[in-house]
Amino acid sequence: MNTKELEEALVERFLRYVNVPSQSHPNGGSKVPSTETQWDMARLLQGELKSLGLKDISLSDKCVLTAQLPANLPSGTPLPPTIGFCAHIDTVDVSLSPVVKPRRLHYTGGDITLNAEKNIIMRAAQHPELSPYVGQELIVTDGTSVLGADNKAALANIMTALATLVNDPAIPHGNICVAFVPDEECGLWGSKNMDFSKFPADYAYTIDCCALGEVVYETFNAGSAEITIHGVSAHPMSAKGVLVNPTLLAVDFVNLFDRKETPECTEGTEGYIWCQTIRSNPTTATVELNIRDHDKARYERRKALIAENVEKLRRMEPRCRVEYTMEDTYGNIADAVTDENKQAIDHIYTAMNRLGITPHTIAMRGGTDGSFISTKGILTPNYFTGGLNFHSNCEFLPIPSLRKSYEVTMMLIALALGKHG
Repeated sequence: MNTKELEEALVERFLRYVNVPSQSHPNGGSKVPSTETQWDMARLLQGELKSLGLKDISLSDKCVLTAQLPANLPSGTPLPPTIGFCAHIDTVDVSLSPVVKPRRLHYTGGDITLNAEKNIIMRAAQHPELSPYVGQELIVTDGTSVLGADNKAALANIMTALATLVNDPAIPHGNICVAFVPDEECGLWGSKNMDFSKFPADYAYTIDCCALGEVVYETFNAGSAEITIHGVSAHPMSAKGVLVNPTLLAVDFVNLFDRKETPECTEGTEGYIWCQTIRSNPTTATVELNIRDHDKARYERRKALIAENVEKLRRMEPRCRVEYTMEDTYGNIADAVTDENKQAIDHIYTAMNRLGITPHTIAMRGGTDGSFISTKGILTPNYFTGGLNFHSNCEFLPIPSLRKSYEVTMMLIALALGKHG
């Protein structure tokens, strides 16, 4: 395919995928997938994988879809490492419409009217990230939803790469496995429910960050804590010396932490403890905290600080009863790098160099499915989809960047051959 044909093939897939509503819903992993619509997306992909003739296609009861494309190397050729690709099928729920109404436009600069009827405008002054894409064709929303390039641009990328390899057997490749997972946006619950015997990768990639050239192999170590404070209720007329107000104790507890070590006061690799929620009634208050740090030792110290502050609260008001739980959510991809697997990261930079793409390495203030998969012994770094403004009605996808992301995928497949290529 020439460049124009390739871009049209990628766009056609992308638009087909975003036409399937598949928002996830935060529920703490009590049900995976969290929404029934994610099954529609998984079954569409399952049918396409079957049409391509992939092997070992499996759709689990948790909506995790896996498949394998066997190597096509000459008989007797030593097999190179098995490469894996993972993308998530859900889109984020940020209280916008689950229905995506995308359109293509040639961007000539200035503001973009997303929705004239509702007067929704993406203003260039507020979105300087638009300026590098003057003269390019973009896919945008109608302003009532996210676009879903996070992560359906990756789905289009991977599926187009598989179709290319299947339709042109002259392109050599080793064993390739793929995983399409639900509920990434609400806690990586899909990857946490993967059967890794069906994803036998030596190393893998997620395609789940933003602008052209972005590379991520450092993510947060992430965890959560829930503190439950049991007070004592009393009528105001007889409350003196009796009432133990759990709401005020919850506020006292939160104030034990450094206000400068919160998401709104930190950047780069600076970690934080984020008080996300306080729920209370006359007898009980619950505080939910998120714990984040790139450095594992600092992350563990933040967890220890939470436990110390629980003890402080107990001493401040011995009449209350305080319970807490903490759990790890995912790890820093960088902690999984070894001399044996670092080629997965090296290959990203080699691929971009060969394709004339300037890499932009980011320590992500968040995580990807690869943050969990890497804890299972499969190093899984991340590279760009090409989309920008994820989780926003101003999300957009430059079509040339989508093509470049696909080209990186194909180059990584070639580089995996190593000396066997």
